[in-house]
Amino acid sequence: MAAPAPKPEEISHPAMDQLQGLEYCIDSNPSWGEAIALGFQHYILALGTAVMIPSFLVPLMGGTDRFLNTMRAVQGALIVASSIQIILGFSQLWAICSRFFSPLGMVPVIALVGFGLFDRGFPVVGRCVEIGIPMFILFIVFSQYLKNFQAKKLPILERFALLISITVIWAYAHLLTASGAYRHRPDLTQINCRTDKANLISSAPWIKIPYPLQWGAPTFDAGHAFGMMAATLVSLIESTGAYKAASRLASATPPPAHVLSRGIGWQGIGILLSGLFGTLSGSTVSVENVGLLGSTRVGSRRVIQISAGFMIFFSMLGKFGALFASIPFTIFAAVYCVLFGLVASVGLSFLQFTNMNSMRNLFITGVAFFLGLSVPEYFREYTARALHGPAHTRAGWFNDFLNTIFFSSPTVALIVAIFLDNTLDYKESARDRGMPWWVKFRTFKGDSRNEEFYTLPFNLNRFFPPS
Repeated sequence: MAAPAPKPEEISHPAMDQLQGLEYCIDSNPSWGEAIALGFQHYILALGTAVMIPSFLVPLMGGTDRFLNTMRAVQGALIVASSIQIILGFSQLWAICSRFFSPLGMVPVIALVGFGLFDRGFPVVGRCVEIGIPMFILFIVFSQYLKNFQAKKLPILERFALLISITVIWAYAHLLTASGAYRHRPDLTQINCRTDKANLISSAPWIKIPYPLQWGAPTFDAGHAFGMMAATLVSLIESTGAYKAASRLASATPPPAHVLSRGIGWQGIGILLSGLFGTLSGSTVSVENVGLLGSTRVGSRRVIQISAGFMIFFSMLGKFGALFASIPFTIFAAVYCVLFGLVASVGLSFLQFTNMNSMRNLFITGVAFFLGLSVPEYFREYTARALHGPAHTRAGWFNDFLNTIFFSSPTVALIVAIFLDNTLDYKESARDRGMPWWVKFRTFKGDSRNEEFYTLPFNLNRFFPPS
């Protein structure tokens, strides 16, 4: 006797605005104790990139008065470049640009935001496998295989897998360091394995209050400013993809155009403050923290606000901040293998709103992904070989601008995907592109849930009215 034909719902899954299985959405909150612990966990994760960038750049800048001159130049460049995001954001120009976006066009952008630091994942884990591999395995075991373990009805291993794993492996790494296991190992191994190699704790003051222009008056140079403007544009595009991923992992609707633009404007303010305070790098979305929302299944805004409080607090207590910053970067790299991959998969989840039986959509998706990976690789290889980028004219500002733009995979993917999506049979392909689902999220009043998720507190909406 032949088996009955499967029902349609048994062989397909309906597209869903919000992800399933998330415990807390953007405007629901765990208990205060749990929220504080989760906020501290986000703070610890953010330290990985915060320490990685200056650790990589500062040695290249040296420690002499050349270093001070460079810091003052970076300050000036950040101050000028912040105007890009401030203007595009608060003028709602970015909201106008976002009208050309579709679910299909956003897929490669968001996915490549997740894939962006793949070279800081397992390649760094491999530099100290005795720490990196155990961290990778322990984090996956706690967050996935033992996620149902509960203490007082709290899934403690799933919720705090990062914090517990880092504590265990950090103690293990310190034991290896103290026992002399790395005493005669190569310098690269010591940098990636030892817990005392950076001398952060001994050199950090107990209390230091950051203040504006601490490196001296900023200097302004057109070439530096244009190069930083390109980096700011790249940050804008990558942050746009990260905002979309964060909203989905926080069980919110996709941010309406004016909310997206508003966020970019405030990010520009953050870059301006970074320039004034001399932080060496600007402000952008922490992609790994976006991934952590999905790992913990907690998308609460309160948790992130508490995390920001920890960042401000420990930035003034130098010894304590340095203690946490001394965690070997290999430990963070192991976590990146999971969290960045999670963000990438969120980008791929937008495909459910499109017709992937359409050859047009397959063409756009495949070409955008391939060029998004291949073009930056060409620019990297060319630069490593020739010691300058493919754009190499007498106009240094032009070279810096163009080379920076095409070093970014999400930026290349956005240029390719949005161009193709809005020029190839776009009028006849609205449904295939996912526009009937997408269009209701373009405006603040297009979906009743937007007010719940994106209304500003303290009646601040009167200064940033929905457009």
